[in-house]
Amino acid sequence: MSALDVATVKRDFPILERKVNGKRLVYLDSASSAQKPLAVLDAMDDSYRRHYANIHRGVYTIAEEATAAFEAARRKVARFVNAPHAEEIVFTRNATESINLVAYSWARANLRAGDAIVLSHMEHHANVVPWQMLAAERGVELRWVPLTSDFRLDLSDLEALLDGARLLAISAMSNVLGTLNDIRPLADAAHAHGALVLVDACQYVPHVATDVQQWDADFIAFSSHKLCGPTGIGALWSRLELLEAMPPFLGGGEMIRDVRLDGFTTNDVPWKFEAGTPAIVEAVGFGAAVDYISAFGMDAVRAHEVSLTGYALEALRDRFGESLTIYGPTDLDRRGGAVSFLFDGIHAHDVSQVLDEDAVCVRAGHHCAKPLMRQLGVPATTRASFYVYNDEADVDALIEALAKAQKFFAV
Repeated sequence: MSALDVATVKRDFPILERKVNGKRLVYLDSASSAQKPLAVLDAMDDSYRRHYANIHRGVYTIAEEATAAFEAARRKVARFVNAPHAEEIVFTRNATESINLVAYSWARANLRAGDAIVLSHMEHHANVVPWQMLAAERGVELRWVPLTSDFRLDLSDLEALLDGARLLAISAMSNVLGTLNDIRPLADAAHAHGALVLVDACQYVPHVATDVQQWDADFIAFSSHKLCGPTGIGALWSRLELLEAMPPFLGGGEMIRDVRLDGFTTNDVPWKFEAGTPAIVEAVGFGAAVDYISAFGMDAVRAHEVSLTGYALEALRDRFGESLTIYGPTDLDRRGGAVSFLFDGIHAHDVSQVLDEDAVCVRAGHHCAKPLMRQLGVPATTRASFYVYNDEADVDALIEALAKAQKFFAV
């Protein structure tokens, strides 16, 4: 599919047929969680109805079917991000758990007091708090890459920040600003200083073609639910040799090869990091979501979002001018489809509540990025974020609802 036929795409999402307050649902909160197409819902329903059993254990037919579907999903996810080996994909609960896995396994096995981790001011709490916990526990130093006035990473002191660092943990796309970070040069710089690289790719993977080999990072975390898949499952990609050297994250069933009274031996990668009964049907849904989004072609997904984001930014500026502050790069090639803004004198939550009266769904708050909010000098923003099922009519609905909100609070 060379271009997105959004009218057809919308019909794939049953929830978009809903009316709220008597009006059609305009869902503009995909940066928080994407809606689910019939292809995903049907795949999960079929799995529960016809193929459900625990995996990797039973030798009866439906158990073998369930195991095959689970591992097929792993292969689909691996291909989606161009991983060299399917075994390099570890299924987790979400991207947050993927980052915590690295923090608890690799970092606690390798970092000591005085070691440094480099983060940025645009990071999501999921890529901040685990490292703050480690710093409090181990005396690890946290260093911060600041932002430029145009909402980009300020790399002027990167060499000094990386000097003596053991890890660079960085977002590929900001969930607040939409800023796209060029990962390969960052990875090259970190590796030149002997540091490993973790990428929070939660916002990036669903929207832009992702090649983990081209990035040459060491750990990449992403989720299913932002990719039109189910909640409760995410992924960590890492190189096999790193995963094999890392201690297990959780102990229990499935992650072992043998257990004795005097100890245990771990299973092979990736299963040594997948303790207990996993999210079996969710993995099937994850694989179905990959199939669904892949069918569009990621270049078409990206082109659609660039066009729609450009339309939205222009419409916001034209309609509201200086009464509305938009946060994020103006260069469409350097940003994704998350658009954060704030009216002068109107709280972000109030705007969101008024928009809900017109069935326009946007997110208001700190977006799990309080350090960034403090850098911006605001308590919260309103954020509209776009995906494959959004079109210019949705943006128009947003603009009209915002105009009503502005008028309401001006009274």
